[in-house]
Amino acid sequence: MIAPDTQQNILYMIYFILLHNAEALFYASGIIITTLLALYKPKRGLIVIMWGFAILLFAFEYNKHILEPLRQQTIDSLITVRESWRIEHTINYVLTRVIPRGLPLLGWSLIGLGLFLDKIINILFLKKKPINS
Repeated sequence: MIAPDTQQNILYMIYFILLHNAEALFYASGIIITTLLALYKPKRGLIVIMWGFAILLFAFEYNKHILEPLRQQTIDSLITVRESWRIEHTINYVLTRVIPRGLPLLGWSLIGLGLFLDKIINILFLKKKPINS
């Protein structure tokens, strides 16, 4: 038998793990669902949506776990003998501003594109009228 305080601590641990990773679990669910749908009925749009969720999951993990060690490792690798403010500023700007904002923008853009991709392809290339569903 487990002591009541240990049971409560286990429940809190599970709750905080889920809370900490809720966004990642959402993106992973999106990847799994779109993959299963693409295996059931392959469509270009589903593959693009799956890539969007994969990029969003990577962006989440990048911001949470990869950003700071990568920034420090890159600065240490490129600036060895003498300090260079320009190199350090460029590294900081790209790794802490451009990538963290660009990856989610790219991911959500791919999801948005994937939702309409099959209709756009049908209209532009196959010259079919969109199906009202």
